[in-house]
Amino acid sequence: MANLKELNKRKELLSGGHRMCAGCASPMIIRQMGLSQEIPLVVGSATGCLEVSTTPNPFTAWNSSFVHCAFENSAATVSGVEAAYRSLRRRGKVKDELRFVALGGDGGTYDIGLQSLSGMLERGPRILYLCYNNEAYMNTGVQRSGATPLGSQTTTAPVGKESIGKKQYPKDLTAIAVAHRIPFVAQASPSHWNDLITKSQKALSVEGPAFMNVLSPCPLGWGYSSEKTIELAKLAVDTCFWPLFEVENGLTWKLSYKPAAKKPITDYLKAQGRFRHLMRPENAAVVEQIQKKVDDDWAALLKRCGAEA
Repeated sequence: MANLKELNKRKELLSGGHRMCAGCASPMIIRQMGLSQEIPLVVGSATGCLEVSTTPNPFTAWNSSFVHCAFENSAATVSGVEAAYRSLRRRGKVKDELRFVALGGDGGTYDIGLQSLSGMLERGPRILYLCYNNEAYMNTGVQRSGATPLGSQTTTAPVGKESIGKKQYPKDLTAIAVAHRIPFVAQASPSHWNDLITKSQKALSVEGPAFMNVLSPCPLGWGYSSEKTIELAKLAVDTCFWPLFEVENGLTWKLSYKPAAKKPITDYLKAQGRFRHLMRPENAAVVEQIQKKVDDDWAALLKRCGAEA
């Protein structure tokens, strides 16, 4: 487990003065991940909220080597950098030990970057891919993505007389990563900082690729007050909407956190403007549908982790 006294001595990966929105979870996630390592990190990030807000030319908020990738190829770009590093190490031209991190939002990971990610996981370089998952294309106007939940209102899945918002469930990208049988896959949340840092330590220590899917609440796109980010992230975990777990080599499943009393999904939905319409009586069936999906998925996860009791 992460030790607070030791973490306080480490250099921050991300400096203050960046231009992320107040209350955005993404810089919190990056700072927590960065604190997991004393070995220097080389970071690549796809175009998105995080990249455009931390690297406005000619400035940078990164206290590390950083490369800006196109929207769709963060995994491929960092794969090339990591391959060059290994080549230089073999020839004795680089002696420093480094670790490599590829970053992308859900749009650049679930959708437009999925081929690049899958290729990286299959080839097997020593890279942590971290998806900061804010469940929509927030940087370009809150359009729906493959990670957007059922019933969520977005600019491309509007709410009206004939629409409840997004009509599809999000794809299970964590399970897709697990299917590649890579050394380490995990889900995490900034509300559980020790868990996120400990998983980052594991992910960056394995010989081979690792994938972390981290929930990243967005005040603008989700419709809540910026001071409630961590409260909302914790609600997602306590309702089991976003369970915390890890998987080693595609086979060994481990539950990271089990709520003492699982909260109803309505506690999570009613706290966000994007789900406000679901609180109307005529949409009660949709809420029941979401609750059933959460319950079924949670039961299946407990079984995989051997944690039913």
